Amino acid sequence: MTDRLLDIADLRVAYRGKGWRAPGKEVLKGVSLSIRRGETLGLVGESGSGKTTLGRAVLGLAPIASGTVTFDGERIDDADRKRRRALGRDLQVIFQDPYTSLNPSRTIGDTLGEPLLGHGVGTAEARARVVSLLDRVHLPADAAGRLPREFSGGQRQRVAIARALALRPRLVVCDEPVSALDLTTQRSVLDLLLEIQQQTQVSYLFVSHDLSVVRLMSHRVAVLRHGEIVETGDAAAVTGNPEHPYTRDLWLSAPVADVAAQRERRMRRRPAPPGTGNG
Repeated sequence: MTDRLLDIADLRVAYRGKGWRAPGKEVLKGVSLSIRRGETLGLVGESGSGKTTLGRAVLGLAPIASGTVTFDGERIDDADRKRRRALGRDLQVIFQDPYTSLNPSRTIGDTLGEPLLGHGVGTAEARARVVSLLDRVHLPADAAGRLPREFSGGQRQRVAIARALALRPRLVVCDEPVSALDLTTQRSVLDLLLEIQQQTQVSYLFVSHDLSVVRLMSHRVAVLRHGEIVETGDAAAVTGNPEHPYTRDLWLSAPVADVAAQRERRMRRRPAPPGTGNG
């Protein structure tokens, strides 16, 4: 058995144009990458680079034109609806916005219990696992009876993390999971994700526009620009000594808390080459 949990080979994703005469748009242009068991692969790029689309393709939510997605030795890019439902045990996602990813009219206990009940877990066991999930993300047991509006943004994202962990998945797609949070809350949520990985050996596909966050979270990093991987490698090497000009720009543009250091970064940042803006 290989230690590679996910393999993506020559993946292409294209969307139809909005009008019937409008040309389609190719968002991913032959992307290949892999994720090992217990590993975090950081996928970084600017808005419009295709990084969220890649995560959606893994989850079966984007139209794959060609290429393959293989999970634990099984090709899943052509999985039907029934197989996709079964894959929900192993593949989960944490979305960007904790304010919209939770149903405002459902209690936290109902939200966490739903996937368990949907996959055949008994009511009593589901209740016990909800309490365990809340403890794992450092929320009190009485949170189960409360509504999302009673929690802060960081607490809601902890609930979203608990929901993603409910079925004990082997791979979680983290789609900009801290970008809607303030810096202090960001760090506490990132530390929680690291703690969970250490305890469970879950793998992460960690999608972000912020190279400094990706550096903290990842074992390896892939840099995506206009639907193509331009640099990949060990996280320390890619973020500490990037080879591609686009990666260097991403690093220099990442925010830092020190005002003087941020000013120096802005002065060092060279003019972006044509076509490296949002796209």
